[in-house]
Amino acid sequence: MLRLNYIDGLVPVVVQDACTRDVLMVAYANARAVELTRETGFAHYYSRSRKKLWKKGEESGHLQRVLRVLVDCDEDCILYEVEQSGAACHMGYRSCFFRTIEGEIVAERVFDPDMVYKKKNTRSSS
Repeated sequence: MLRLNYIDGLVPVVVQDACTRDVLMVAYANARAVELTRETGFAHYYSRSRKKLWKKGEESGHLQRVLRVLVDCDEDCILYEVEQSGAACHMGYRSCFFRTIEGEIVAERVFDPDMVYKKKNTRSSS
């Protein structure tokens, strides 16, 4: 296995739908999150804001089954190719990239976050 170059203990993770090739989200992982992802086959990340490990979909049920993990040429960024159940974005969109830089929403909402999370949705990570 390649040795990843973690910066401050973290490596960025780009998440791509294995079928459509759409970029769904970007998150961070520490060594333990990468290890759990490889062991379980489901995406795990490290939340910088909450300062803890988390499994994608642990609250929403919108899991990411990881089919393949790719490493970039500098070994300081990884790509998860996933099968996404439901939506990747905690704001209810299939992808976290649902709006232009001008703020125009260019995708349809898949679910209502208030219903899924049963609280005011103020989370900064999906």
